[in-house]
Order: sequence, then structure tokens, then C-alpha cells
Amino acid sequence: MKLKITVHGVAYEVDVEVLDAGEGFPPASPLPAAPARPAPPRVGAAAPAPASPASAALAAGGARRSVASPVAGTVLEVRCKAGDEVEENRVLFVLEAMKMKTSIAAPARGRVAQVLVAAGDAVQEGQALLHFE
Repeated sequence: MKLKITVHGVAYEVDVEVLDAGEGFPPASPLPAAPARPAPPRVGAAAPAPASPASAALAAGGARRSVASPVAGTVLEVRCKAGDEVEENRVLFVLEAMKMKTSIAAPARGRVAQVLVAAGDAVQEGQALLHFE
């Protein structure tokens, strides 16, 4: 059977052979056993809450708090500048990753010390976008 497939605007014609079940492929093997789960915490012991990338960047910075990118992508908008006083949850950046826009909000109240990226910059997951004073 011939099929036409388009990838990134380029059309390809491919030949496809339809196989009956079990023909051409080895039989499926069972899934491996799941690894053993760790023991639950002792009663009365507090389990640490999982941290978001932004709050992890704030905690890791010590005296210098930062906001990190949660995804790899391109900076579409920078909505703050050095010296701005920002409230918690104010949108600071808009990123585009895989044709989806992601708003990056301030994890806490503070004053912006330095903006490290500009519109059009490519950023990696975990990369610092700004530092707070």
C-alpha cells in the first residue's frame, strides 16, 4: 500500500506493508516487575512537599533568589525590569514551548534586581530568568 506523508512541509511517498498479528514481529514479552517501593515514612515524620521549579530556584539561591524557567522554550514577553516591585503571582515572563504559551509568575513578593533574558532568547529548563534583591 502506498501512502503520502508530509513532514515539516515536505511530502514523502512511502510503501507500507500490512502484516497479520504476530507476523514480522516477535511475540510481546511480559512487562518487567515494578521496583519495590520505599518504606512509608514513620508516623509523625513530616514528608517534604515537592517543590516547583520556581520555588526550588528561590530556595537554592540562598541570599540571591531567582526565578527559573519551568520549560525549555523561547521568551515571547518580558513584563518586568530591574527595580520593579512585584507582587506574588504577577506574570513576569511569557514563554513559548512546542507552540504553547506558558506564563511565568512571581513566586513571592520582591524587587527585581536583574532580568537575565530578553524577548526572543532561547532558554533551557531550570535556567534563571531573573534575580530578586
